[in-house]
Amino acid sequence: MAVCLNTDSAYKIFEMLVHDRFFVDKTGIIETLNARINTMNRYICITKPRRFGKTSVLNMLDAYYGKACGSKGVFDCLKISNGETYKDHLNKYNVIHLCLNDLPDDGSTYETYIKLIKESIADDVKEAYPELKGKKFRKISDLLTATQDQFIFMIDEWDYIFSHELFCEHHSDFLEFLRNLLKDRPYVALAYMTGVLPIKKYSAGSALNMFKEYTMLKDPFFEEFFGFTESEARALCEKQAVLTMEEICEWYNGYQTRNGIRLYNPRSVVCALEDGVCQSYWTRTGKTDEVLSFLKYNMGEVRDDIVKLINGFSVMVDIKKEYSAGQEEPSNRKDIYAAMIIYGLLSYHDGELRIPNKELMMEFEEALEDDDFGCVAELVRNSNDILSATIQKRGDAVAAYLHDIHNSELPVLKYNDENSLSCVVTLAYLSARNKYRIEREEKSGKGFADFIFHPRRQNIPGIILELKSGDTPEAAIAQIKNKEYCEKLKKEHVEEILAVGISYNIDKKEHQCVIEELE
Repeated sequence: MAVCLNTDSAYKIFEMLVHDRFFVDKTGIIETLNARINTMNRYICITKPRRFGKTSVLNMLDAYYGKACGSKGVFDCLKISNGETYKDHLNKYNVIHLCLNDLPDDGSTYETYIKLIKESIADDVKEAYPELKGKKFRKISDLLTATQDQFIFMIDEWDYIFSHELFCEHHSDFLEFLRNLLKDRPYVALAYMTGVLPIKKYSAGSALNMFKEYTMLKDPFFEEFFGFTESEARALCEKQAVLTMEEICEWYNGYQTRNGIRLYNPRSVVCALEDGVCQSYWTRTGKTDEVLSFLKYNMGEVRDDIVKLINGFSVMVDIKKEYSAGQEEPSNRKDIYAAMIIYGLLSYHDGELRIPNKELMMEFEEALEDDDFGCVAELVRNSNDILSATIQKRGDAVAAYLHDIHNSELPVLKYNDENSLSCVVTLAYLSARNKYRIEREEKSGKGFADFIFHPRRQNIPGIILELKSGDTPEAAIAQIKNKEYCEKLKKEHVEEILAVGISYNIDKKEHQCVIEELE
């Protein structure tokens, strides 16, 4: 559990990463951290979602600071080598690396867990300082003080026992252990801690209140080092010829810094480029029903919002209180969203909540099929029927299906405007996303089409869908033709193109649909 005092394992891991085909240089973070060594700001806790590069950055820091690593040859070729403090701290410290997701083999109690941590630190320290062997120390802090040296602490997965709900009755004891180990200790040159969950603030005098925290909601300094920026993702994309930048953007973009810099999910980008295919890599780690597990805390309060988000709309919400380690299960709308932001399931910027990208959209779409979503689940599960009716040019069947959706129990679907009708259409054709790339308000020909369905394979027709509220479906068809909305599909060599005109009569509360094949 304790690593790097007399090993170069972190250096070897980082060296492998540097030589990886899709390596991104994030050493710029080192200059920022160097400025905090031996200052009052030397306690740093960075919490980001899984797969956002936290462990990779931590291994890089181990390799840079660790005395035993001898990593100058690697770092001389990276961005940090141009920094003013580069040589001042390179391989100058003993590093105590704690990965707190290691559970003891001989038991699963808190006592055996904390004993393993203490013994690991003591064994490594005494190995590095032979003069202390055979001496007894009442506390780990006493042992570290006796070295008369300074250490850099690297703590990975600090929140493991909180996020996995282990040893719940000892959570405050664990925080006290970390406080006693680190707070106001002269042997701490820098304490760098990472995890998913922010530290819970029990009071102004909370155990770990010496840490400055940087989270998905509040991070003015370190955001760009966790996630790929637009330029970094583009540079990686240029190293291969299978996937386009547009595909990478559609699937993995969606987060951004306070300054508006777009951020891509790093591990998913690398996996896609390595595999040569864009797909969801989200469920490869963690619970496969992660989205649904949060929504179920209070489905009634969030259901309408989720329908809007699935449709690509943002939801305005003022979230100030963060979801943190040891907090009770979220029970209201804001708490649920705060938790989902921390876990990376939703993005949040300037008060706007969104589903970040296609990868996460797939997780939300799957969640919609759960019975707890009531009528929405039934609509989604039956959405194959409306696509079949469309391809078969059965306009009456399409209109009847849309009418049932519009008359559902969801308030968000009851507004008498084209936005409401757009939501209805998105739900109705949800399953079509497996066969089509569906674009809303897409520029084509002489205007912007409401919906264009771009086929993902050759044996199905392209579809242009235009909506009219208070008008006729024939008027929608005429607009598709007059404004030449089929231009993009023709450029993609789509042989069969269907024009779908859908109208909603506000007074009669009825839908009409006309479907024509374009020449």
